[in-house]
Amino acid sequence: MTEIAKMPFYGTFIHTVLVEGEPHVVIRPTILGIGLDYSTQLQKLKTRSWGRVGQNPTRDSAGRVQEMATVDLDTWSMLLANIDENKVKESVKDLVIKYQAESARALRKYWTEGGAINPRATVEQLDDLDRTIRRAKDQAAVLGNLKGVVDSAWLDAKGRHVAAIALGMEPDIDPATRPLTVGEFLENRGIQGASLRSMSTKFGKKLKNLYRDKYGTEPGTVDRFIDGALRSVAAYTEAHRDLFNQAWVAMLDTV
Repeated sequence: MTEIAKMPFYGTFIHTVLVEGEPHVVIRPTILGIGLDYSTQLQKLKTRSWGRVGQNPTRDSAGRVQEMATVDLDTWSMLLANIDENKVKESVKDLVIKYQAESARALRKYWTEGGAINPRATVEQLDDLDRTIRRAKDQAAVLGNLKGVVDSAWLDAKGRHVAAIALGMEPDIDPATRPLTVGEFLENRGIQGASLRSMSTKFGKKLKNLYRDKYGTEPGTVDRFIDGALRSVAAYTEAHRDLFNQAWVAMLDTV
């Protein structure tokens, strides 16, 4: 059961709950707190492509349990942006404008300054943010020292992940840059043990020939531990999976 938390906002509150670990806005008390008609805004959500409304069991400060409509923060931001300040009661117009202005300001800072801090953040929240940033800096320093030592594709993906966590974002990683190895490819097709070791060399030669035919050059190399020893091997990524599939079909034809 999720407890409702209340975040102060210009004399009213944004009511939130955690749904699968992510903050969601409980829209009825929040909308009513602004002074807007709840039914009108709920109907708007149900007719918009961006409107994602869920029903979740919540417990209020009095201990009462009930199903309440909730929306994720993306939907809440879109709902705010689509409220016409000229079509609301004069008594709530100023509050609506403040909601919209602060949301727009946070989005601008996200894009231009790398992130935005809620001016009403608690000391505990700021301390947690500071720890997250310091940990990211330490991790970034380690990754910087590994440049030229480990696979550059892995290093790029890991760096993006560390940066995203520090900024409170989802990692922006191009799936095509993910490293793909001969061993991984064959294991996913059920090849194991001694068969994997004997087939890897033959498969690798076919794959390298296909790479040369397509790109007119040799594939790059990286150092990886194979059978307990550090060896220089050809470097491939998900962008080369079509060559892996061609090599696999060619091997099946020769069996």
